[in-house]
Amino acid sequence: MAFFKKLKDKLFKSSSRLEEGLDAIVEDGGEEVVVDTTLEPVAAPTPAPKPEPAPEPAPAPAPAPKPTPPLEATPEPAQEPELEPTPDPVPAPAAVPDPAPAPQPSKPGFLQRLTGRSAPSEVKRVLDDDMLESLEELLITSDMGVDTALRVTANIAEGRFGKKLSSREIKELLAGEVARIMEPVARPLPLYPSKPQVVLVVGVNGSGKTTTIGKLASQFRSAGKNVVIAAGDTFRAAAVEQLQVWGERAGVPVMTAPEGSDPASLAFDAMTRAEAEGADLLMIDTAGRLQNRQDLMEELAKIVRVIRKKDPEAPHNTLLVLDATTGQNAISQVETFQKLADVSGLVMTKLDGTAKGGILVSLADKFGLPIHAIGVGEQIDDLAPFDPEEFAAALTGLDK
Repeated sequence: MAFFKKLKDKLFKSSSRLEEGLDAIVEDGGEEVVVDTTLEPVAAPTPAPKPEPAPEPAPAPAPAPKPTPPLEATPEPAQEPELEPTPDPVPAPAAVPDPAPAPQPSKPGFLQRLTGRSAPSEVKRVLDDDMLESLEELLITSDMGVDTALRVTANIAEGRFGKKLSSREIKELLAGEVARIMEPVARPLPLYPSKPQVVLVVGVNGSGKTTTIGKLASQFRSAGKNVVIAAGDTFRAAAVEQLQVWGERAGVPVMTAPEGSDPASLAFDAMTRAEAEGADLLMIDTAGRLQNRQDLMEELAKIVRVIRKKDPEAPHNTLLVLDATTGQNAISQVETFQKLADVSGLVMTKLDGTAKGGILVSLADKFGLPIHAIGVGEQIDDLAPFDPEEFAAALTGLDK
């Protein structure tokens, strides 16, 4: 729940955009409806059949003992005044007035309905073609993609077309659809008995690969795993230094090579060392590359070929790190990296920096690739397993 709060706070750009948009759609052409909750309590006073104790006066025939007075017991008739307690049942009828106050609650209820001052109300709008079109446009501008937006709105309309809905109800329906789409892809990074399990991390420049590796290494280290990191971005000295800093934070060794070295050679050496040390995981960083640079993409393919000389099953995981701020461009990145590196899962970073968090929904709907984790900050604990319900609630601005 702590991460959900952080996620919701960090996703304020996305959630506020959707929230404001949905509110505007409902208010445009909607009408205020009073929510009548005052009449139900009025029925409560009906259990006033308590006057049933009134039948107790029936014992009044008790005076019948008079015919059997013994001669010596004549003084006891003085006790006949005890029959005077018979007035006790008299107060019982006093309970009869109880039903009288019952009508009183109905007056406030009627006034509340008449004036609408204290009765709760909300704006509702009929779910028609115009409203659906506005909703589709809002989802598309949130980077949810045309196909996904059409499918989501169609599901929302099913069985509800022509009915009046509030913005709150629309948000709940939208959150439910988002969670349904994301549920099948919400899977943690799988761990295998193979040692070392090779995790290749790829992505374009600035997507957050280095920080993601550091955060994942820290989590695996905390779980008792023996981790080794290979700084495969041999073209940027700054990238190697940054990875070494993260390695120190996580308490994980980082293998490096001279600037300009062949990254495939470093990956091969890293596998040899990981095997010798009995490491559980080997995480290999790669240089950031644009998907339209064929030469760089070929170099990535070479790394994969060299790794497989050591282990035909490697890499066991190929994580594509995506920057949420790139929007729909993330789709072309997935398509390209899937062809060259056989991507097995996604990590989405920088969700705190975009007003269009819907891209994650679009990716899940289009590719169905596992989403292992999401990042919403630079701190070491700002990466967490993906939870579809928490994400859907944070994206739509609902309280979980």
